[in-house]
Formats: sequence, structure tokens, C-alpha cells
Amino acid sequence: VFDRPLWGKSALWLRSAPGHHANPAFFRNSPYQPRPGDDLTDRAGAILGEFISAAKAGGLNVYIQTGATQPPGLRDEDTPRLPDGRIPQDRMANTGSMASPAVRAWNRAWTQDIFAHYPSIDGVRPDWPEYPCYKLDEAFQDFGEPVRVWAENHGFDFERIEREVAAFYRHLHGGLTNADLVDFASKDRGKFTIARLYNQFPGVAEWFRLKAALSTDLLADWRRAITDFGGAHKELSANAFMPPFSYVTGLDFACAAAHCASIAPKLYTMHWSLIIKFWGDVLLAKNPGLDETLLVQALVNLLDVAEDQGGTSLDDYGYPAPDEPHPIPNEPQVRKIEQAKAAVGGKAKLYALVHGYGPADDFRRRLQLVADSAADGVWINRYGYLSDEKLDIIGEVWH
Repeated sequence: VFDRPLWGKSALWLRSAPGHHANPAFFRNSPYQPRPGDDLTDRAGAILGEFISAAKAGGLNVYIQTGATQPPGLRDEDTPRLPDGRIPQDRMANTGSMASPAVRAWNRAWTQDIFAHYPSIDGVRPDWPEYPCYKLDEAFQDFGEPVRVWAENHGFDFERIEREVAAFYRHLHGGLTNADLVDFASKDRGKFTIARLYNQFPGVAEWFRLKAALSTDLLADWRRAITDFGGAHKELSANAFMPPFSYVTGLDFACAAAHCASIAPKLYTMHWSLIIKFWGDVLLAKNPGLDETLLVQALVNLLDVAEDQGGTSLDDYGYPAPDEPHPIPNEPQVRKIEQAKAAVGGKAKLYALVHGYGPADDFRRRLQLVADSAADGVWINRYGYLSDEKLDIIGEVWH
């Protein structure tokens, strides 16, 4: 339900179409082909170019956001896999393998097409140049054949990584006990246990290194394509999960900063709450006898989404209704901004990405904490959630 009526409605179904007719010559070397334009493209596609021209004339920078690994009609062979070879079911984000040559070829062709049609834009913003972790299975991507080949070509012991991560996955899906959670639920928040487990299971630690190296390589590929078809002056600005989610997704802020003019980690606090619920429901169902309160506290501490204890039940988390404040206090949000900023180390700008969803007072709170933080600026997502009141809040907070 939108805060701002679109075509006079607060909720609606849309028929979408590409904003322009892609040049098929650019996609000769891509296994993926662009979605063809239709009558809606012919009738309304020019609006995009008009919008870009008007924004540029008004002194605004304009970027095109696109999926970092999301070609149309994603094939099974380019879809991320679990350690046992299965494709994760019910994924929230239909992203492809970061190592897939076919996905990389699409990215390059798509970048060429973007700059051919919209040469005045200031840059490209790839979304999810990582493996999203909304569902627990998504956090265990990617063990597909493209990653195996890439890992072996870059000096990683893929067999050990696959073997140890598979054992870790099985443990979480039937072997987890309350004793495993105690340190994570404590004031120490599991720091000692994490270090001990890394020593005990070096393949799991190497898995995180592999994902970080792969994400960095993907961004380097995007940077080359932007330079080749737009010019070195055109910017690469990557969207990302905030720490510590980024450790699971693979986005390495320090390494990404070598290729990006800016990085925009997401303060999508309604998603953080939902992740607690998604992960917790699976762990509770797969491990009978787990104490729910202990599990919730362990997840809250592990993902750093509360200042003190936080909720005690999985029902305390989930996706907030449009009129409900997001259940994440200011302090962990500020910590995450500071962590990302420190990791970037001044090599790129850090812009926090705030979501417009939620009640106005809570939107003000979330926007104000960014204004008061070390972030270099803010992006705000979803115009449809920005009522006139929220637009006024933006003007009051960000002046």
C-alpha cells in the first residue's frame, strides 16, 4: 500500500515493458537476450529519456540501477546452488551466480546498451553484487559449477570448502542445540565461539573469503564494462547489505571501494527484522528442543539488530505493517554505518540507503540518524512510499 497515490490509487497492478528497444547487435556474445519492447515501450518508453534530461537540466546526477547478476530468464545452470547441489527454494532474490560467464556476458552487453540509449547518465548502480541472505538457504549460496571453476582457477580449495560448509549446513538443519547458542546469546555475542569455530572449520572461513573475492571480481567486471562503454568518468555505485550481513553475502567494503566511486549499504530495517523471523523459523523447525528465546537472542546478537536484549519471540520480528515502526533501534544502525565507513577507508563515498516504507515519525527517525552519522550522504528508496509529509521531512532533516 503506497503512501503516495499513483494514478490516483494507493495499490495497483502494473503492466511493465522495457523503456527502450535494445540493440540486438550488442547481445551477439550473450546467451541471454533482452526482453523485447512492445506497444507500451513505443507509447511511453520515451518518458525515461525525458526524465533523465529534465533531471540533468535541474543539476541532478542520474544513475540507472540494475541487477548485478539478474539477466532475463535466468537458466538453472546459472542459478546458485547449495552445498549438496540443490537450487535453493523460495528465494527472495532471483539472482544468478556471480561466477557465471553467461551472466557476466549479459552484464557487459546490457551496460553497452544502457550507455548507447542513455549516454548522459552519470553512472550505473548494480544491486546485489553479492549473494542475498534473506532466507537461510540463500545464505549458503553458491556451490554451482561456475563457482567451482572460478574458485579452482583462483587458488581456493573448493572441495574442502564444499565439504565443511555442507557439514555446517547439516548441523544447522538437525544438529543445533541450546548449548551451541549460549555464547551467542550472551553479552559477548559469540565473539569467542566464532573465533573458535573458524579455527575448527577453516573451510567455512575460506568460504567467506571465496565469496568476498568473487563479489570483488564481479564489481571489477562491472567497472571494466562501464569504462569501455561509458567512459572512465562514469561512476560505479554498488548497493550492498550492511555489516554483518555483508560478511555472509560476500560484499567486502574495503575491496569493493577499489572499483566503486561509492557504495550504498542498505538500512532496510524491515528486512533485518524479517531475516530474524525467516532464519529463526527454519532453525526452530529443524531442531526440536531449541529454546525459542535463546535462539532469538542469539540471532539478534549475531546480526546486531538490537541494543540490549531485543525481542524474546520470533513473533516479535517479521515484516512490520505500513503503520508500524521498524523494530530496530538507532544504535545498531549507527554501528553498521561506522563499520562500513571504516572498511571503505576513504577510498569511496559511503551513502546509506534508507527505505521510505513505514510511518512518517519512524521514517524521520531513520533518516535523522543517517544525517547525524559519518555517512557521506543518503539515498532514499521507493518514491511510492514518500507522502508529501515524508518529502517535507526530507527537506527538514537534509538541508
